[in-house]
Amino acid sequence: MLVQKEFLKKIKDFGLNTYEAKIWTALLSRGVSTAGELSDIANVPRSRSYDVLESLEKKGFIIMKIGKPIKYLVVPPEEVLERVKKRLEEETTSQLTSLDKLKDSDVLDELNLLHTEGISLVDPADITASLKGRDRLYSHMDMMIKDAEESIVLLTTEEGLIRKLSVLSKSLEKAYKKGVKIKIAAPITTKTKKIVDEAKKYAEVRHCDTKGRFCIIDNQQIVFMLMDDLSVHPSYDVGVWVNTPFFSQTLTELFDVLWMKLTPQIKN
Repeated sequence: MLVQKEFLKKIKDFGLNTYEAKIWTALLSRGVSTAGELSDIANVPRSRSYDVLESLEKKGFIIMKIGKPIKYLVVPPEEVLERVKKRLEEETTSQLTSLDKLKDSDVLDELNLLHTEGISLVDPADITASLKGRDRLYSHMDMMIKDAEESIVLLTTEEGLIRKLSVLSKSLEKAYKKGVKIKIAAPITTKTKKIVDEAKKYAEVRHCDTKGRFCIIDNQQIVFMLMDDLSVHPSYDVGVWVNTPFFSQTLTELFDVLWMKLTPQIKN
């Protein structure tokens, strides 16, 4: 039985490797079969078929039938799907629990110490990074916002404002509660009015028509985007992160000059 490559790729979403996917689909087509038969049907080396079948049995995809020769029975796909979901939920819960325990452990303290000592040896020119993809950009900005101690400056476009506040609003609100001063300059329009009204609970927002996009944290770190967000696919959006107090302070001063000219008005 030949199984199309695209179909096998989808089968791997069940958490199977190539050989496991081939053997399982072969057994699905037969219902019950021996290791040798499945090896021939699925075009999997016989030396590997027993290991693969043992793995499938442990994962709950098949059942080993008592008797000689040893045969294997298939588990209905609907049941397999439920088992896979349950296993993933259990593994995720276990992993999250372990990570939560690390928060209060000596291991995290030692890791933080290593990072602090290591970063002090890095040349400031090396503390830069290219960030490709909007998800990665926002993840990095979210991390920066969580570490903010004094100030956060955001300048963005109409669509950028909607996207950023939908992703970053919780972190921005937490920063505000810590005493961080937040300024946002972006187009205030009928399209953005609702989200701006929410943002005013934790930030000062002023209207600004611009295509530029950047974020400054504590006059020290900057993320600035290089592409027009209206003409680039989210996956290809590109930004640059720089940790440079000198440039950050200069850009903040320029922003403050602009800020004084802005008003919290709606543009119709």
